[in-house]
Amino acid sequence: MCYCDFEDILPSIAALDADVISMESARSRMELLEAFHSHQYPSEIGPGIYDIHSPCVPSVEEMRDLLTLALEVLKPEQLWVNPDCGLKTRGWSETISALENMCKAAGELRARFAV
Repeated sequence: MCYCDFEDILPSIAALDADVISMESARSRMELLEAFHSHQYPSEIGPGIYDIHSPCVPSVEEMRDLLTLALEVLKPEQLWVNPDCGLKTRGWSETISALENMCKAAGELRARFAV
């Protein structure tokens, strides 16, 4: 789900019975996850931690900070780590660097939470 206010439709999204939903969250710094404070989503969620519309390659620290924000709302076992959406707007070198940083940030949190 990209750039939407979906709080009103969360029950319908949950009724779809998807194993995982992914959503744009990097640009909003996890603001969209606020809806999950009031609605306990039953499955797993992949809030994007890499804004693919920006030419900037986020650092490991920036991505780790976004994941830490996500963990204020989600349980570690619910959290998937992914970019906001497809990578077609990015070049190879920046994509590879960003995905490497994303994997490092995820690894740091997995070690911390033993997930």
